[in-house]
Amino acid sequence: MKFICPLFVVNNMEISRNFYEKVLNQKVQYDFGENVSFESGFAIHLKPHFSELTGINRNDIIQKSNNSELYFEEEDLDSFLKKLKEMNSIEYVHELKEQPWGQRVIRFYDPDMHIIEVGEPMESVVKRLLSEGLSVEETSKRTLMPEEFVRQFL
Repeated sequence: MKFICPLFVVNNMEISRNFYEKVLNQKVQYDFGENVSFESGFAIHLKPHFSELTGINRNDIIQKSNNSELYFEEEDLDSFLKKLKEMNSIEYVHELKEQPWGQRVIRFYDPDMHIIEVGEPMESVVKRLLSEGLSVEETSKRTLMPEEFVRQFL
């Protein structure tokens, strides 16, 4: 058996596709009309068609269930945050925060109320902590990354 991708149900394909392409810089791999898959390995599916295929009543497809998220990483997190702030329609799960392991992340909802998390890659976290003066050992302990991983960024 081979896992293919997560799939999120959306109410409006044009709005959702635009969100993922313009806000999160995702590239469409395949566009089948009611189903669009992105090169990064996830897909969106139009609610009425999904309901028809599965036999699940449209009213039973619940928005804002807060039980999953799509996770993205962004090297230039500060620029992304500025871009996000310029969009008045974004509803935040939480503003930028630093996780206990040092990674800065933000969570917000897509147009269909699926949680999106955008964080800085752990390589960037390690580089930032080392540049702030933490030792290899301290950085390793803080980020939970092996010392060998941390040393490659000296």
